[in-house]
Amino acid sequence: MYSGSSDGEASTQRKIPAASSMLWVRNLRRFIGSGAGLGSEALMELETKRILLDIFKAKQQKSAEAGTIPSFYKKKPEEGSISHRVQRLAKYRFLKVFEFFLSSNQKQSDLLLNADDLDAMWVCLRENCVIDDATGAEKMNYEDFCHIASVCTEQIGLKCRRFFSPSNFMKFEKDESGRISILPFYLYVMRTVSLTQARIDMSELDEDSDGFLQPHEMENYIEGLIPNLAQLRDMPDGFVQMYCRIAAHKFFFFCDPHKRGKACIKKVLLSNCLQELMELHQESEEEATDTEQAENWFSLTSAQRICGLFFDLYMFLALDKDMSGSLSKQELRDYADGTLTDIFIERVFDEHVRRGKNGNGNAREMDFESFLDFVLALENKDTPEGLTYLFRCIDLNGRGFLTTADIHTLFRDVHQKWIEGGNYELCIEDVRDEVWDMVKPADPLRITLADLLACKQGGTVASMLIDVRGFWAHDNRENLLQEEEEPEEEH
Repeated sequence: MYSGSSDGEASTQRKIPAASSMLWVRNLRRFIGSGAGLGSEALMELETKRILLDIFKAKQQKSAEAGTIPSFYKKKPEEGSISHRVQRLAKYRFLKVFEFFLSSNQKQSDLLLNADDLDAMWVCLRENCVIDDATGAEKMNYEDFCHIASVCTEQIGLKCRRFFSPSNFMKFEKDESGRISILPFYLYVMRTVSLTQARIDMSELDEDSDGFLQPHEMENYIEGLIPNLAQLRDMPDGFVQMYCRIAAHKFFFFCDPHKRGKACIKKVLLSNCLQELMELHQESEEEATDTEQAENWFSLTSAQRICGLFFDLYMFLALDKDMSGSLSKQELRDYADGTLTDIFIERVFDEHVRRGKNGNGNAREMDFESFLDFVLALENKDTPEGLTYLFRCIDLNGRGFLTTADIHTLFRDVHQKWIEGGNYELCIEDVRDEVWDMVKPADPLRITLADLLACKQGGTVASMLIDVRGFWAHDNRENLLQEEEEPEEEH
């Protein structure tokens, strides 16, 4: 009896209650969980964990509520819709308000000078500058600069004041006496005014207000400029439409290299094309010689040279033997007196001419738009856009680089035309090695487009590989250079 009672009492002593049921345990957990009694570092760590947990839960909830991928494309309003009319009205009012500020004295930082103001500024600059004894150049120091600013402000108004800021003076190259030439400063003012006005005019033509111009909008902009361009204002009416089409196409060749069908207005404003076109406005017909007009691509002389083949059967229609309105490979081979290689013509059609509607590769022919790209690329081989066009043609396998085998294959046709022309025998391997020495590619086994652009001789290399006349010019470069120097010495 005694032993049984003892066993039951021992089992009772061994039974330990659960920790959660103990009052001191619950109080301790509550004490620690509240943060009371913890040090400052422990409290900061605890609060950080709570914040991060709240952020994580908020992100999870937001992702769960979204459920779909956000849209990055918004459809443009349809023509004639309410949203389209509201957009057009808003743009119209914005431009009118902007023009009001540009033509009034109420907002000094955004004023636009007119032609009379520019003439008055040039007179002020010349009357208040100093002549450099050594060079004869007209210059001004900062004191002269501030004085001219005051004189111009009195004669023109506050709208010219923003051009005479200290930061503008520091933009120009200074001589040993701290003076700048007045001509670069005046050209800077003219270009700023011209670009501002061009920005307004292009924005008015941008129908969908997306910051891009479509081809017909670019043509309308050029057509609006013609009456103000001294060398173009007497252009025959029947030639205006074709001129605008060709001029706009050059803008798109350089400003829309990916052929998206629209050119960014900002890129157009900063392009050399617009600067070249504006030169026809700055010079009068009497001041520009025939040579200067021919060098400007947008001059009427140059445009007639290109368009003449479309109207006068001199170039495009002269090549179009079957009068189909497009050029076949065989017809294009006669371009430039047949000096281009057959393999290059084949590659031009492979890379830059669309297939016929029937899907037959032999039916592909080059239309006038593609022909303009072709001419622009050949005439601008040293530009990134022109060289990119040509590189796609000479990259025979579409791998993005040229190997020694590609150079050998390309020059083989040039070599054949070279020998047929009665020239001396040459070794293709020597020409290949010369190309490699000219380019100095980063990878000694291949030449990329980046290598051609970096070596500054990419246009010459391309000419050597596609045109026997281009190779002849390179082979005789020293004689040609000497012939150019002799007339200068005579003068």
